[in-house]
Amino acid sequence: MASSTAQSTLPAHHPLVTGRTAESPLLNQYRGSRDSAGTPAAPHRRPVWFMRQAGRSLPEYRRLREGTSMLDACLDPEMASEITMQPVRRHDVDAAIFFSDIVIPLRLAGIDVEIVPNVGPVLGTPVRSRVGVEALPVLDDDAFAPITEAVGRTVEQLGATPLIGFAGAPFTLAAYMVEGRPSRDHLGPRTMMHADPDTWHALASWAADVSGRFMRAQLEAGASAAQLFDSWAGSLGRTDYAAHVQEHSAAALSHVSGLGAPLVHFGTGTGEILDLMREAGADVIGIDYRVQLDEATRRLGPQTPLQGNIDPALLDADWPVLEEHVRQVITSGSEAAGHVLNLGHGVPPTANPEVLTRVVELIHSVEPSTPSAGA
Repeated sequence: MASSTAQSTLPAHHPLVTGRTAESPLLNQYRGSRDSAGTPAAPHRRPVWFMRQAGRSLPEYRRLREGTSMLDACLDPEMASEITMQPVRRHDVDAAIFFSDIVIPLRLAGIDVEIVPNVGPVLGTPVRSRVGVEALPVLDDDAFAPITEAVGRTVEQLGATPLIGFAGAPFTLAAYMVEGRPSRDHLGPRTMMHADPDTWHALASWAADVSGRFMRAQLEAGASAAQLFDSWAGSLGRTDYAAHVQEHSAAALSHVSGLGAPLVHFGTGTGEILDLMREAGADVIGIDYRVQLDEATRRLGPQTPLQGNIDPALLDADWPVLEEHVRQVITSGSEAAGHVLNLGHGVPPTANPEVLTRVVELIHSVEPSTPSAGA
């Protein structure tokens, strides 16, 4: 049975409302080892999915996308849906992650942005002044049509397997907008926070709005959970995050709070701000490979479900080394209320898909923990 919150806010055919995905292992762990009625319950298997599982490491993806740019592929509903499904078929993971990109809301708003191979997102005109912020276009809800169509196509095929929607967190999105391209130290946005805080907050507010609406479009179209990615938040000190970023992450998440879908917040290099990320409004915290899960639980408390954190570097190690590491991650995550296995960052483009499938099989072979009645 789906939650009453989901029934009152999502369409009647939504997988959370009909109950189709409500008892999935993924959502059980995102809820802290509880069934949809809130009763402590173990999943029928340990859930696992991988960030960037949809795409670059799969030969079938490379064949399908040949001759099509990244952003064009994201905005082709049939292609985006097929790419989203490929790792589910191949690896038997417990969730699909919607194939898209964090700069898609910029493209949908009419901003000149491209994904340049071997570089990343590049903007035709960086946004570095109040005039530039005030010139940013208003994103119309109708622009999300290719996204909602792709999500709908995918959900029809997934059955009881949940789809996870996602968006870039305001700091990461705004950092790209200020720098105009990827940066190693993100000096531009960090300087703007202090040199021109009004412009920074206006830009971050715009980014929070488009990212939050991007997530909401995916959830309303059928995604059963959503993840906010803050790829560059690790470049910030705790004081700067609290003063200049946290409120904007909270604003993005506020667009999807109360929908009855679990919300995950993940960042890289964010070990010192995990509690602030949770306070921004997430249910689940994704942990990168730098912090062991038992230490993350010590910092956040055992009530916080975790996601992660197999080190992507070990995917190329000999199998006994990788197997020992995966088992250690499972043990390290056992103190949290719930634990979804994932990587501590994305699947490397050079990863062997057969290794990923073997990792999934290993995780599924380990019996899930039985939650205590007082959990």
